[in-house]
Amino acid sequence: MPAKSRFTRLDAFTKTVEDARIRTTSGGIVTIASLLIVLYLVLGEWSDYRRVIVHPELIVDKGRGEKMEIHLNITFPRIPCELLTLDVMDVSGEQQTGVKHGIAKVQLAPVKEGGMPLDITALDLHGDEEASHLSPDYCGNCYGAPTPQGAAKPGCCNTCEEVREAYASVSWAFGRGEGVEQCEREHYSEQLDSQRGQGCRIEGGFRVNKVIGNFHIAPGRSFSNGQMHVHDLNNYLDVPESEPGHTFTHHIHHLRFGPQVPEDVTRRLSGRNMPWTNHHANPLDSTEQITDDPAYNYMYFVKVVSTSYLPLGWQAKGSIPGLGTQDTDLDDILPVGSHGRGQDGSLETHQYSVTSHKRSLTGGSDSQEGHKERLHARGGIPGVFFSYDISPMKVINKEQRTKTFAGFLTGVCAVIGGTLTVAAAIDRGVYEGATRIKKLHTR
Repeated sequence: MPAKSRFTRLDAFTKTVEDARIRTTSGGIVTIASLLIVLYLVLGEWSDYRRVIVHPELIVDKGRGEKMEIHLNITFPRIPCELLTLDVMDVSGEQQTGVKHGIAKVQLAPVKEGGMPLDITALDLHGDEEASHLSPDYCGNCYGAPTPQGAAKPGCCNTCEEVREAYASVSWAFGRGEGVEQCEREHYSEQLDSQRGQGCRIEGGFRVNKVIGNFHIAPGRSFSNGQMHVHDLNNYLDVPESEPGHTFTHHIHHLRFGPQVPEDVTRRLSGRNMPWTNHHANPLDSTEQITDDPAYNYMYFVKVVSTSYLPLGWQAKGSIPGLGTQDTDLDDILPVGSHGRGQDGSLETHQYSVTSHKRSLTGGSDSQEGHKERLHARGGIPGVFFSYDISPMKVINKEQRTKTFAGFLTGVCAVIGGTLTVAAAIDRGVYEGATRIKKLHTR
């Protein structure tokens, strides 16, 4: 027998000699069953350790000087593209009139012909090619208006579009361009007549300041008249009685603030009892409004909530976590559509809630809808208006594991120790019971 060391008296796991051990059939069965149970529970612990959940947090949004992208896809089946104008303005005083950068207008066939998209080249009403055949010495008249910025020839208005821009710069209504040499040369009024009855789909995105503001789609070129923002409605309202008039019947296919949340992320955000889709973040998707009144106004009041999605292993780059990774200095450099996507897989986007209101610009009550007591003011601009407000709170959806590796090891030890302890108790009970039964039969 080996010599005893000073640690012998500290041994909490006393051993038995081989001759004192008894192996039984029931013990073997209990051992096999306990090993299978241990394996099953350990695999469950491993699966639980590998599972990734999305933990939501709500904090105060401390971002400053940020930009926000708005992406839209809206169909207007009863108004041509030439009459639609997209304007943006906010409380900081910034205005974007006649937004074109990042926006595409798709000309649609009349509703009675199926409303299918037409050739995109048919959108050119302004005859830029014809202007290239003019004499090099030609200088078109601006008809009392100042030369617009960006004119092809300084001090001149050589195209109908340049005359329209010149009129808009001094808040003059333009109409159909009768008596304007450039427009008559380009057959502007005839091409307007050829588009009557057609529809338009506006799609694309634009960038705005992350402050309270609004954007709207209204007929005619916009301009400022004193402190008022007005539109030239002549071409919109000037429709022969024999033809159907223009209206702002519209179908919002898609409207979102910020980048789209990927499908794999929406699956992680979903719960067993509450499936999550992008419609939860963009409730105006697939919204349709129908009217036969040309003087009709639709207003959507949107409450925008900043939302971050931080993948597993994400580390905050700033001193305050959860403020996003987008460099605001790059906002004006990056193309529309790239804003809010971090190189580390993080996503800065927005959810929103919305309430809507509609009214006829002729005023009156809502007696047709059963609300005689509800009166509407008279006047306004026909169109579709979106007023958005920014919430001071921010939602952070952060991926994380359900337990740490230390927690996984602790769970494995608990599974093994607990299962073997219970198995030993069961085996002891079976053995003692079998022993007593044998003693009863031997008497």
